[in-house]
Amino acid sequence: MTPEIQTATVAEKTYERVRADIIFGRLTPGRRLRLDGLVQEYGASVSTLREILNRLSSEGFVVAEGQRGFEVTPVSMTNFEEIASLRLLLETHALRDSFAAGDVEWEAAVAAAHHKLDAMERRMLKGAVEATETWKRYDREFHQSLIGACGSQTLLDLYGGVYDQYLRYQMVAVVFRGAIAADEHRDLLDCALKRDAQSACAILKRHIDGCIAHTRALGVLP
Repeated sequence: MTPEIQTATVAEKTYERVRADIIFGRLTPGRRLRLDGLVQEYGASVSTLREILNRLSSEGFVVAEGQRGFEVTPVSMTNFEEIASLRLLLETHALRDSFAAGDVEWEAAVAAAHHKLDAMERRMLKGAVEATETWKRYDREFHQSLIGACGSQTLLDLYGGVYDQYLRYQMVAVVFRGAIAADEHRDLLDCALKRDAQSACAILKRHIDGCIAHTRALGVLP
């Protein structure tokens, strides 16, 4: 491996670590991101970390403050609602195309993703709070599997970025609606296997609206 390739690989891995730490709440909203401290935490150079933070700023996860540096993007209930609306718009569009085009391999991928999510949600219902991050990873995999046959990589990429913003809010607010959400996931699986896109879109809207209402009721976001 050439030094250039090795440097690029380290930079990409560091980017993925910092991004995941923001999404899963290890770097909290509003936290100042001092480059000297990040060098110690992530073992990358100042120039590499500055590039990473500028990249994350373009994705909406970090706010660039000019000469003051960077901070993790703050959260608000209003912004969560906006992200939720955008997620619903993209996901319902992709669901219709995916349900129409999906083949047997797609059905198998959806069923497999749901199997992992269902197992983790049953653990969560029994009080396994330490499994929260794995649960949300499986949640993401399931929803992405549902739209995986939509035929548009551009749509999938846009959706992935929006979903990760949505996921960050769920982690910050510690949103788990219990059996209601698990039942909705099972209903979405049934709709996928039946190719019932209309019902799936209605369930998805209820799923997302329920998450927003639950978060608002908790009062954990400004």
